[in-house]
Amino acid sequence: MDMEKFKYCLSATRYKRYKTREVNIGGVPLGGDNPIRVQSMTTTDTMDTIATVEQSIRMIEAGCEYVRITAPSINEARNLENIKKELRKRGYKTPLIADIHFTPNAAEVAARIVEKVRINPGNYVDKKKFQTIEYTDKQYEEEIERIRERFVPLLKICKEYGTAIRIGTNHGSLSDRIMSRYGDTPLGMVESALEFVRICRDENFHDIVLSMKASNPQVMVQAYRLLVNKMEEEGFNYPLHLGVTEAGDGEDGRIKSAVGIGALLEDGLGDTIRVSLTEEPENEIPVAITLAERYADRGGHESIPSIKKVVINPFNYKRRETFEVSDFGGANVPKVIADFESVDLKEEKQLKSIGYTYDAETDKWNYSDQSADYIYLGKKIPAFNLPTNLKPILDYDEWIKSENKTEYFPYFGSTKDFAQSISKSFVMNFVELNINDIKNKSLEIIKNDPRIVFVLTTGNLHGMAEQRRVFFHLIENDIKNPVVIRRAYSTDDSEKLTLYSSTDFGALLIDGLGDGVWITPAAKSDAGATELINRLSFGILQATRARISKTEYIACPSCGRTLFDLVEVTNKIRKRTEHLKGVKIAIMGCIVNGPGEMADADYGYVGSGPGKITLYRGKDIVKRNIKSEYALDELIELIKEDGNWI
Repeated sequence: MDMEKFKYCLSATRYKRYKTREVNIGGVPLGGDNPIRVQSMTTTDTMDTIATVEQSIRMIEAGCEYVRITAPSINEARNLENIKKELRKRGYKTPLIADIHFTPNAAEVAARIVEKVRINPGNYVDKKKFQTIEYTDKQYEEEIERIRERFVPLLKICKEYGTAIRIGTNHGSLSDRIMSRYGDTPLGMVESALEFVRICRDENFHDIVLSMKASNPQVMVQAYRLLVNKMEEEGFNYPLHLGVTEAGDGEDGRIKSAVGIGALLEDGLGDTIRVSLTEEPENEIPVAITLAERYADRGGHESIPSIKKVVINPFNYKRRETFEVSDFGGANVPKVIADFESVDLKEEKQLKSIGYTYDAETDKWNYSDQSADYIYLGKKIPAFNLPTNLKPILDYDEWIKSENKTEYFPYFGSTKDFAQSISKSFVMNFVELNINDIKNKSLEIIKNDPRIVFVLTTGNLHGMAEQRRVFFHLIENDIKNPVVIRRAYSTDDSEKLTLYSSTDFGALLIDGLGDGVWITPAAKSDAGATELINRLSFGILQATRARISKTEYIACPSCGRTLFDLVEVTNKIRKRTEHLKGVKIAIMGCIVNGPGEMADADYGYVGSGPGKITLYRGKDIVKRNIKSEYALDELIELIKEDGNWI
């Protein structure tokens, strides 16, 4: 493949940060050589000055470097002045950002008050009615001219007041015009923003930040990559604001955010990040800081060989082609391997942490969609019979001594060990692989052996890039054995483990690389850690759309536009629907991204007025303005009508 055509970062196989243009935002510069900045958004009513100020202070004291506040109308935009005055009076100088949708006049007021204005190119001038319109080139240019006339007055104000602009595309709110020409695609997201960027450049305005947010991390990552590619083509490099929108709450929200944001940070992309959780905004900041700090002092890694050509298309998902070994690879979903090397398995109840419960009366095992597929035992044989669905792996030197070798699968510590071994499983062998094996003769000898599943390991600080380099080598050399991604983590901090593993595994899986996940915990892990790792493994696979094992929730993080208590409502909906494997339910506080993000969900629950909910099937309205107390029951009835209720 042509390197330039697919270029989106400085290196796909070693860490190098992409340097962008510096933009000064109220004395806190963004991009260039500055650290990755963290930010969040208030959820209070913008007209409630004191509530907004006090929430902003909680965010700032948690480490928030920019505070974003919604301004849905001109009244809220005007009240930003009172909010800013009160914050400054209390000694807080953190830059403020006005969030604008649909209302250019509000943006023009806000630009005279705050340090930065965020506009959504999908709805700043255009309206979304889900209409397909055929444009001639001349008609399309006339539409761009209409945008120019409405947008240039804001640019003039921003120039006069030194106000920056974020042109923030949302996958869920692409205009009908963009959808008609480019479709619901990453390219459509990029072009939506670039239309506005080109107007900025024509006006010699360069205090620009760009974002490409989506609730689907795969779409989000592809859109940012394509944006950088197009910027390079057109000769500019504005800073990037990273975020997965509508990520949800709790563990799932953190996993989904880390998959999308982390995958881009690993490639050196991103100048500021916002983690969009359906929680209090101050809860978002520690998560963002943990993600950003991992790259604070990271340098290049010369141990990773360079690559001369691109072997995957970074803008389109395609799973790496592999042959099938037992139930690994081919068309099979990626498997989850539970690591019990440091555990003595003496009682059946010890497997509860990986999704298996034993009924002594019936002598039967119960399992679920989130029960591990394989268990690594190291050198320890269990004191009881394992469930038939849980397949055990033993170190080779223990496997060779076992009386019944067909019950277990051997783990070889290196390609050389496998090549030199006389005795092997005739069904499946797990063989450890690392970057040093790229030029190893033993890999050449054993490649494409139909009994081998490779287990890819790394000890590199920038392990994702190193592992990706190995995948590239396999693809280049037509080696089609399935590959399990294995990473070891020494941290006992559950939040760090969640964010780091979601980043490392997610960045590979999102590109179709990997046929299994294997998280090795800290040396002395307890049942709680094992349970967390099992949930994480399935959560990462779900977030990357590699394997669906539970209900998917697309929940917005709330803001001053929200028309109901998002946290409370999300929990209620989850409690009633969390058993619906594979069903995607979107929960939106208002209409801004509602209809668009519905396109990626099966059902939508959207605030349409005080105490009123509108229900969607996909992007189509099914029931309008239902009283909120009946809305959840109506949603469940809708799911039942479609035959999706279990």
